[in-house]
Amino acid sequence: MTVKGEPPTPADPNAGPATASTSDAVPAPPDSAARRLASALYRHPRTQLAILLSAPLGWLLIAYIGALVLLFVSAFWRLDPFSGDIVTEPTLQNFEELLSAPIYRTVALRTIGFAALVTITDVLLAFPIAYFMARVASPRTRALLVVSILLPLFSGYLVKVYAWRLILSEEGLLNWALAPFGLHGPGYGEVAVWLVMSYLWLPYMIIPLFAGLERIPNSLLEASGDLGARASTTFRRVILPLALPAVVAGSIFTFSLTLGDYITPTLVSGTQFLGNVIYSNVGVAGNQPLAAAYAFVPVLVMSVYLLVARRLGAFDAL
Repeated sequence: MTVKGEPPTPADPNAGPATASTSDAVPAPPDSAARRLASALYRHPRTQLAILLSAPLGWLLIAYIGALVLLFVSAFWRLDPFSGDIVTEPTLQNFEELLSAPIYRTVALRTIGFAALVTITDVLLAFPIAYFMARVASPRTRALLVVSILLPLFSGYLVKVYAWRLILSEEGLLNWALAPFGLHGPGYGEVAVWLVMSYLWLPYMIIPLFAGLERIPNSLLEASGDLGARASTTFRRVILPLALPAVVAGSIFTFSLTLGDYITPTLVSGTQFLGNVIYSNVGVAGNQPLAAAYAFVPVLVMSVYLLVARRLGAFDAL
């Protein structure tokens, strides 16, 4: 306090900066239970990640793993031939019937053979397309090709199968185009199944191959040429080994989708495949235990296939 007429007291140079009064300070947030939980989760990021993934992982365990477990358990039940009821006593009757009846082995081998044939066909068709996209095409052409390959995936599966059914019919487009040359289309049958499935799953082979070929460094191809290797040698010794994981990755889709498809064989042929036999036992015959036992054939085949694909590095190319 200064007296009137006296000069004001100079400020102390050693004094600290002026601070706001207690009434002007920002109040601390209340220590609620939600805030304590958020702080605990912040200090434990692994616990936070586990909580975030618990819902989707729980759904996966219930809907997918649970369905497989139920399929495995029901395969050891049997159908009472008199009452038509399912007897839940454990038995190996279904597996004995599958091993003793030749028809089941024939259908299984036919389906596996068709899956391999469709996969080989798609590899032969997809490789030059994917190579052109990854190594030759300009960015604009590459974008157009990617769109043209992905666009059919947006149309319905049944729409594409019925379109092929119209093409392969006696009065269809294929016979109309071949008639001037005195030729005739394959019609409905096993050849039709091969054609339709090769068309349906071709994009699933092109995309992994395109990604795998695009990752091959140009320096490797240039080094192969500098060392005097021909184009065929470069393809066989450099490109093909590096693209093999992508080929196997694409074959996972084409092989598994062909192995489980039963709609295409029903619509364009009268040939029985694994899916048709399983579907008929579930829907028509009502023998769910036998269908569950027979469903183990594609499950075991794909398990072995995935183990081989993993050893070949296919999962790195997905």
